[in-house]
Amino acid sequence: MNKEILIKEAEELFAQVVEWRRHFHENAELSFQEYETTDYIEAQLKELEGVEISRPTKTGLVARVKGGLPGRKIAFRADIDALPITEDNGLEFMSKNPGAMHACGHDGHTAMQMALAVLASRHRSEIKGEAVFIFQHAEELPPGGAVELYEAGVMEGVEELYGCHLSSNYPTGKLGVRSGALTAATDRFDITIKGKGGHSAMPDQCVDPIITGAQVITALQNIVSRNIRPLEPVVLSVCQLTAGHAYNVIPHEMVITGSVRTFSEQVRRDIPEMIKRITGGVCASTGAEFELAYEWGYASVINDEVLTGYVEEALEGWFGPESILPIEPVMPGEDFSALQKDCPACFIEIGTRDEAKGTATPHHNPAYIMDEEGMRYGLGLLAAIMHHRLG
Repeated sequence: MNKEILIKEAEELFAQVVEWRRHFHENAELSFQEYETTDYIEAQLKELEGVEISRPTKTGLVARVKGGLPGRKIAFRADIDALPITEDNGLEFMSKNPGAMHACGHDGHTAMQMALAVLASRHRSEIKGEAVFIFQHAEELPPGGAVELYEAGVMEGVEELYGCHLSSNYPTGKLGVRSGALTAATDRFDITIKGKGGHSAMPDQCVDPIITGAQVITALQNIVSRNIRPLEPVVLSVCQLTAGHAYNVIPHEMVITGSVRTFSEQVRRDIPEMIKRITGGVCASTGAEFELAYEWGYASVINDEVLTGYVEEALEGWFGPESILPIEPVMPGEDFSALQKDCPACFIEIGTRDEAKGTATPHHNPAYIMDEEGMRYGLGLLAAIMHHRLG
């Protein structure tokens, strides 16, 4: 593949990428419900020559382009689902589906990867090996779509895996690269405090789960501040409380729900026991009982050192070294990790923050707006990797 030709064709495809992205944005669908989204992707890719399409899950799609020359098999992954948010940003192409919004860039990921499939189709005779394009459903809702696709065998024979994320955390034009742990493991806990309810005027006859729960919430902060090595990044957040139904009734139960984010697998496995110990101690002091439900979420995304080097080489040749932004680990989770069990992988962050355009709003926000110019760099990134590894 000729790099100059690829660069020119990628630039020419940018308008199509924007059009596709806006279609997906306007027709946002929630996790495990992306039927029309997947149908649309399939209809567009069916127009391409040399592209084999399969639907290994209800709303997941895989497209394959086998090259005309022997070589390696590499995979690219894009997530396609939206978030349960009602959009409120004034865009002309706002979501037509109330309660569903692409507030995290997945519409852009899908559009960029479709354009990459176009380039692979055009240059399939020059490809050394095979390009696999995974359009993954349900990244936003654990257990996630990646594990379903993995169990369906989409990673069989894949030697290298690449993914990316459009992000308002970084300036447009910058591509965030990091070797090693990139995203945190994300887990959920639900602590049910069981007391003895009764009249608010007679608290001595009750075992108050709210008072107990308040002490538990405070004590849980000791896990990070006093039980974890200070240099180990961990976040434990209590995010939801459920208790009571009347202003003058002490309830029987209180449910404390929160998230834990870690990078160390050992620390990740130790924390449930710490929560049990602390909660048990507080409950013993008040006479309450408790139950802990712990849900293991997405594992950390670990970028392979060698593949990260390949990405940096490809970017230097495509955009120049100034495009590469060394980044620190990020706390949000990513189920991309479920696909990298059997092969090395690399996940890259694509900047879309431009304060002048109003695209600095955080993700998962009803006012989120993405700088579409970031997709120009995103498509270039994907094409550069394909050229470097299959060209």
